[in-house]
Parts: sequence; C-alpha cells; structure tokens
Amino acid sequence: MKNLLEFLHKHFHWFLFGVLEVISAVLLFQYNSYQNSVWLSSANMVAGRVYEWSSAVEQFFSLTKVNEDLTLRNFYLERQVTQLRRLYSEATSEISVKERQELELLSQYKLIPAKVITNELHGQNNLITIDKGSADGVEEGMGVACGKGVVGVTYLTSAHHSVIIPVLNVQSSRISCAIRGHGYFGVLRWDGRDAGIAYVEDIPRHARFKRGEWVETNGYSSIFPPGVLVGQIKQVYNSRDGLSYRLQVRLSTDFGNLRDVVVISDKTIAERVRLLQAAKDSLKLNVRE
Repeated sequence: MKNLLEFLHKHFHWFLFGVLEVISAVLLFQYNSYQNSVWLSSANMVAGRVYEWSSAVEQFFSLTKVNEDLTLRNFYLERQVTQLRRLYSEATSEISVKERQELELLSQYKLIPAKVITNELHGQNNLITIDKGSADGVEEGMGVACGKGVVGVTYLTSAHHSVIIPVLNVQSSRISCAIRGHGYFGVLRWDGRDAGIAYVEDIPRHARFKRGEWVETNGYSSIFPPGVLVGQIKQVYNSRDGLSYRLQVRLSTDFGNLRDVVVISDKTIAERVRLLQAAKDSLKLNVRE
C-alpha cells in the first residue's frame, strides 16, 4: 500500500494531466457542433472498419464448414446427374420401377465428411491421413471420394483418424470402373509416375468408345456406388498380351489440392460379405463331398 501511495504521489502530475485532457476533450466535442460531427463520423468509420475486419475473420474461419458442405453437395450432384443420365438413356415403359431402384440404391450409402491431414504425392506408395476414425463410423475397406471423383480406400483406422490408400499408390486396391454410357468395365491402376494419370486395364477388345469419354465406378464392388467419377480417356493402348485395351485416364480428382473428402459407408456391405462367405463355404463343402 505504501509503495502504491508513493507511486501515485510521484506521478500525480501525469494523472492530473490525463484527467484534464479527458475533460477538455469531452467539453470540446459536446459543446461544439463541428467537432462533435467530426468525432461521430470518425467513430463510425473506425467502428465500421472493426466490424468489417471481424466479419472477414468470421468468414475465413467459416470456410471450413463451407468446404465440407460443398464437397458433400458436389458428390450428391454428381451421383444424381449420373443416375438421371442412366435413367434417360434406358427410358422404357417401366421407368418408374427403374427410378425407384436407383433411389433405393442411393439410400444405401451414408457419407461421412472428413478433412485431409497429410497427403503424399511424390512416392509410389503414397498415403493420405484424414481426421475421422472408428468413433465416427469409418471402417477399413470403405471408399473415399471428393466432390470431383474417386480418392481411394480406407486402410487403417483408429478412434479419430484413418489412413487411406489413394489411387496414387502402386499397391492401391483395384477399383472396378466402366466407360460411361457403354458398360464396358475394367480395373483402375496407377503406374507410379504422373500424379494426374492412371490406367484402366482389361477393357474387352470388342468395346466401342472414343477418346474424351468419361470413366466412372460401376458399383460391382462393395467399395464405391456406381457413377462416382474417375476421369477422362486420353489415350488407348493394347494390353501386353493383345487381348484387351489399356486406357490412359486423366484423373478428375486433383490430389495436389485435396482438402475435403467423404468416406462412403454402405449399409449393405456386412450383409453382402456374409452372403458371399456363406456361398464360398457352401462351395467348399460341395467340393469335399
């Protein structure tokens, strides 16, 4: 207390000066219309700037949610466009039945939005880490996509994180895909070179298609639903044995700018796996007999 009193006594003249300055400013702006208008306009301008900066900061931090929403919306729109295109091209007298089947197929899938934490591009065994895990419903073997197309397949999961084997991995799961509008299907593989190019192998020789057409997933596996975009055909080669085609595809997903993804959870996977395993067990028993 003694030190405080000594401090106030020592600097009393500065405190008195400050108080008198405040009183003078109040009297000046309160009883002089010109100074008062200048003060109000200046205060409004400063307040406006502060609110503008505050709004900009809020918008910046809200971009995370906006990006998630856009990724989900883009994915849903791509799927809907694909289904509508298929329905239109296959229009028959039973169009309502086909449409109902397509909608039932869409309802089987649940999308889990996630953010990319780490993303490797320059190796041959690249991996991606996301911020969602088993606590969020992610399991090993689930497909992963973004608003532009296929990303990869979940490989390992912990409670709150998952590791993905992307398309840009030479050991990537062989994703089944088809040429849009034709139905000819093959498997997607990456050769470990260009991060924007992959190859679809085992396209039958009798297939008829053109460069520039699109490749998408065909839904034959339990990983991806049909219609998820893969990329665009750039070149066509013969396979090594000459019995099929090998398509060079420009990937639609920009892996160098990958931020938001969705993990695709299929409600019917477990049922199909059990059915397939039961069929295999039954075949084994028949062979033994």
